Amino acid sequence: MAQSRLEKIGTIFTRVNGLIKAGAMKYEDRPIWFDLYTAFPPKLEPRFDRPAPDTKIKNIFYAEDVTRAKFHKRTKQNETVNFLDTRRKTQTQNFIQIYENLKTQNPLDDEKLFETAVELLAEQSKNTSTEKSSEATDEIKTSLSNDFAESLDKEGRNKPGVNVDIQKLFSE
Repeated sequence: MAQSRLEKIGTIFTRVNGLIKAGAMKYEDRPIWFDLYTAFPPKLEPRFDRPAPDTKIKNIFYAEDVTRAKFHKRTKQNETVNFLDTRRKTQTQNFIQIYENLKTQNPLDDEKLFETAVELLAEQSKNTSTEKSSEATDEIKTSLSNDFAESLDKEGRNKPGVNVDIQKLFSE
């Protein structure tokens, strides 16, 4: 590098600019942000010794945050959350949705609504888990029967060259 790597001796822009001027970096190899920075430089140069601005940070608070915190405090979650899969809702999202639906239908005491929502969520998760397990069992049965059917010829005998061990099929 043509200059020091210390942040106290210039910004990244001045260092890249110095490399280009010194010939250590070709102008064609400049970073993507370099042209943007030269076209729209900041009002104040970003330096290490400039004091941070004294601005008050506003609290972001949503109405369902209290309910969410109460839910997380009461129930210990053991589900794996995949943030990349947006099609599937988390248990907390399902709970908030149930709670909000109950709240709009009958505005009762918050504690009763919370208890009812927890019970409904438990029932819903129980139903979906039994449905998933029965679907998985059906898939395995279908897969095994298809494999077995493919290994037989029209008369019901094993096709030549196909070895099917029935005990192996049912041991899994």
